[in-house]
Amino acid sequence: MDRLSGVRVEDLQAWAIEAREKAIGGRLPNYIPWLNQANPEALAVQIRSLDGRVISVGNERLIFPLMSVIKPFLLLYLLIHKGRKTVFERVGKFPSNYPFYSLEQLRKDNGFPRNPMLNSGAIALADLLPGETARERCEILQRWLNTSGNCQLFLDEPIAESVFSLPNPRNRSLVEELEARGYVKNSGLALETYNYICCLSGTVGDLSKLGIVLLNSPDPIRSIVLEIMATCGLYEDSIEFSKSVGFPTKSGVSGVVLSAIENEGSIACYSPPLDDRGNPIAGLYFLRKIARSTFPDRI
Repeated sequence: MDRLSGVRVEDLQAWAIEAREKAIGGRLPNYIPWLNQANPEALAVQIRSLDGRVISVGNERLIFPLMSVIKPFLLLYLLIHKGRKTVFERVGKFPSNYPFYSLEQLRKDNGFPRNPMLNSGAIALADLLPGETARERCEILQRWLNTSGNCQLFLDEPIAESVFSLPNPRNRSLVEELEARGYVKNSGLALETYNYICCLSGTVGDLSKLGIVLLNSPDPIRSIVLEIMATCGLYEDSIEFSKSVGFPTKSGVSGVVLSAIENEGSIACYSPPLDDRGNPIAGLYFLRKIARSTFPDRI
């Protein structure tokens, strides 16, 4: 039995109480109205090991948008269907010390996105999805993920309306820079596609299944995505977290965190309050507790 399968439910329940306390005082995003209205006490965790064991605590029926946690799976889809050459002509693989929405970073790199986990990188990759319209592109990615992982992801229309209800000047500036430098062919379509795929929604069960899809992907694609998650998935905190915890991890501003651990399984967490860099407080606390109790050799 692998170590992730050996995590005790009683420990997860105790850590859930601690995590809620740690998240008190965290912030909710104010630039997407739906996210700003989320219940700050909501919490769900699911561990899904490669040997098939599933452990859950909290309300596993909670539904939330994946937001930036879709980025590794956009990358995975395109690596499988378009190939490494096409993908990495549009985006790099390198960490950034700038925020995920940084126009300054993009300009310093002459308009070439530093990595696929930044907004600029994901927008550039969204431009590569097949389909004539943004909705069609979103549906193609959604169907592939649901088929691959036996998931029930869906485009949450109220959340999409909330995203589109307020302009996002940061993302607009990014996509204009990308188009000017030739890394996006259609700025409007690329940005609309990106917004839609971030609104794909599901439960921690769906998310943990996606982690298994990634872990079961063929090499070297699996290794590429996991390495980029480890070095870029938590933005400015990525390198420190990778050294102290050792799990390839991606966060999203809806309060979602996903870790994928080779030869072990996946850990999906949802808790809305965020720290100052946009990472979920409770989710990262959970991952640290699991790492320290179960994988001390990784730290």
